[in-house]
Amino acid sequence: MNLGAGFEISIKDLVDIIVKLTGFEGRIIWDRSKPDGQPRRCLDSLKAEKEFGFRANYKFEEGLKETIDWYVKEGYRLSL
Repeated sequence: MNLGAGFEISIKDLVDIIVKLTGFEGRIIWDRSKPDGQPRRCLDSLKAEKEFGFRANYKFEEGLKETIDWYVKEGYRLSL
């Protein structure tokens, strides 16, 4: 279940984390023809905490790494 991390992260910073966690050695190409895309994300988990006591069990990067590891274990090919 992904309810959000409760903090803002830029798409660039998210990409940098994914690159690090996957060992990606390719080149990231940003499509500058779409400057109106969403530059960052912030999902608020306060309502989930209030309504049914949800609290994240993992730090953001730790949870992302576990998710990537699960996909690899299940045989999904990472093609970034």
